[in-house]
Amino acid sequence: MIINHQFQATQPVENQNSQRVAVLLAGYGEVQSYRALSVYNQAATKYIASQFVPIPEWLYPLAGWFLALQDLYNFGVKHDHFMSPENEIFEKQRLGIEEQLQHQWGNRVQVFKGFYFCQPFVQEVVADIIEQGFQNLLIYPMLVVDSAFTGKIAVEQVNEVIAATASVNEPEHSTFKTIRYIPAFATEPTYIDLMARRIKETLNQLFVGRFFQSQIGIVLTVHGGPEKAQGLLTGVIDGQALYDGVQAKLQHQYPLVSIGWVNHDTPFINWSQPNLKQAAKSLITAGAQTILFKPLGWVTDNYETILDVEDAIQSLQRQYPTVTYTRLDCVNDDPDFLKIAAGWANPHIEAMLSMPQHHEHIKTRRLDFD
Repeated sequence: MIINHQFQATQPVENQNSQRVAVLLAGYGEVQSYRALSVYNQAATKYIASQFVPIPEWLYPLAGWFLALQDLYNFGVKHDHFMSPENEIFEKQRLGIEEQLQHQWGNRVQVFKGFYFCQPFVQEVVADIIEQGFQNLLIYPMLVVDSAFTGKIAVEQVNEVIAATASVNEPEHSTFKTIRYIPAFATEPTYIDLMARRIKETLNQLFVGRFFQSQIGIVLTVHGGPEKAQGLLTGVIDGQALYDGVQAKLQHQYPLVSIGWVNHDTPFINWSQPNLKQAAKSLITAGAQTILFKPLGWVTDNYETILDVEDAIQSLQRQYPTVTYTRLDCVNDDPDFLKIAAGWANPHIEAMLSMPQHHEHIKTRRLDFD
């Protein structure tokens, strides 16, 4: 009788855990202290640079230290102690998406955030999710247009925690019963429509009566990348698809539209073209009297969407001083975007909450990536 009583007491807890979903928003993150730049860049070297430049593991600390010196000059000296707004915006996005999801699912859904290269690290957040007893995990890369290249980091770091907490040879002992993943938003009609609508609204506010529409140049900025990586497609494919979708909605009204890749040029690596300045120069040559830079491949402002664009504008102003330049923000915590982003998660949450929860069925559905 005592054994049965204990089983009855613990069974509802397991059922409750299996009926909850942890949504993990994953992004790059930006350090809030320059002293952390070395750790940040060491992680970036491991998870990003090593994918397209052969770097031995023992060089990660040295590469992190060297890149930290570059960042220290770039952020601290060149840009007057710049501090990225990314982390603060990311928290607003987390709160907004959680509010949307809990409006539909209640407390059965909780939204967490984790960063690839700084605190709170994805690995630490996943460990916390496990400790809280969640058995369903939805991995949701958020910062940039996802791809096998950038999204792989989130999956890789989640898998590191799984490998450390359960034997791969005994999947029945895994903490998670289901794991799902939200893929790229590059071809999502709702995001493409939102971007095109916001751009047109801004143009109407800024330039109505000042320029003919054929004199307005629009550079849609997308995260650049190497043409080749080690067995992974880069975000260039998704970025191009996203640009094509938005440009198609603008071109009849605004013919001077170009993609502009934000590159981190590395020796011996071919990066996506045209870059920001090349794109703008091409539009100016075609008669643009004003240039608008709009982040397309990011949803959260960061140093790339701010500093890289401002540096390009300063260079262009010296060469084309009669042209005006405007840098726009990402969608950030735009309520319409947060509603759309939550909507992408809903089908996955519904699928996980509706799955059979008996253990004999779960064993065939573990780590259900799709």
